[in-house]
Amino acid sequence: MTRFVTTEIRLDLGEVTLRGTETGVGPTVLLLHAGGERREVWVPVAAVLARRGLRSVAFDLRGHGDSSGQATTLRALAGDVAEMVRRRPGPIVLVGASVGGLAAIAALADPAVANRAGGLVLVDVVPGLAPARVRSWLDFHGLAGRCTRLVEDVLGSGSALLATAGALALPILVVHGGQGSPLAETDVRRLRAANPRVTVAPVPAAGHLVARDAPEQLADVVSEWLCGIGHGAVSAPVPGRQDLR
Repeated sequence: MTRFVTTEIRLDLGEVTLRGTETGVGPTVLLLHAGGERREVWVPVAAVLARRGLRSVAFDLRGHGDSSGQATTLRALAGDVAEMVRRRPGPIVLVGASVGGLAAIAALADPAVANRAGGLVLVDVVPGLAPARVRSWLDFHGLAGRCTRLVEDVLGSGSALLATAGALALPILVVHGGQGSPLAETDVRRLRAANPRVTVAPVPAAGHLVARDAPEQLADVVSEWLCGIGHGAVSAPVPGRQDLR
């Protein structure tokens, strides 16, 4: 069995302290979890990436897990992500699930941050989702009323986030869950129309929380894509090639 180094890390940002885990060695992949989750969801993904010659860094977002503070605005989350990127050697590929992906887009609105990024992976999220559909999805899954300030802030930021994503001169991958995802094909097509560098990889067996539902398959998809864009050397073959389109 291949061994890899795992180190507990922290990021002090004055008003908050973020706790994280660094796994493996090589080019850096920053893993940003979904709202309500914590960094441990990335453990099986990080293990696969480490075996393929990549370093992953996963923090608990503010207000989650072992990190302090409160997650009430997308701007605050984006500021944290920007510092994660600034304090590590680039280029860094950002992999963000749900609100983690939207925080990554918001952070990349800063050209200084975007210049340190080598790519962006959006895990079952794109900017500009219809607010009514998102609220209905949250209500159906018993999540209505949670993190209300953050949810409303995110929903009100759709147009700005779409404009930012459309202007990014980075390769972008959208990983689309297939079971009960709030993401529709029209949403993906809108992003692809805004930015022709977007490709899509479906994971039909997963729901919205792809890292939880299908971590190994998610790691395979991300690894293959990283190899394709030239981010480091993926040292092991990727089984079950995905339909990247």
